[in-house]
Amino acid sequence: MPRASRRREAPHYPEAADIDLLDVLHALSDPTRMTIVETLSAEPERACGTFPVDVAPSTLSHHFKVLREAGLIRHREEANRRLTTLRATDLEDRFPGLLATVVTAYRSTK
Repeated sequence: MPRASRRREAPHYPEAADIDLLDVLHALSDPTRMTIVETLSAEPERACGTFPVDVAPSTLSHHFKVLREAGLIRHREEANRRLTTLRATDLEDRFPGLLATVVTAYRSTK
């Protein structure tokens, strides 16, 4: 099948009620993923290739997948860009105060 006609499989986003605490904590245990989350906590939306991380594009895609499947981020397509947002409201509803506490603690270690 020609590359241009291949469709990307729709990404999986857990429902807010299905976000698992251990999956969230695992996703937040990596410094690159924490940098992504910290960046999104300061900015509501950001293009995928503009995060201040020094990793290969394939590695960045892996980190996005871990964060997405844990329920921390959501992507949306806009023209030829993929924009990333933090699911802050869903996380706050599910685990009140968790995200703010983890981001604040991470910032204090830098």
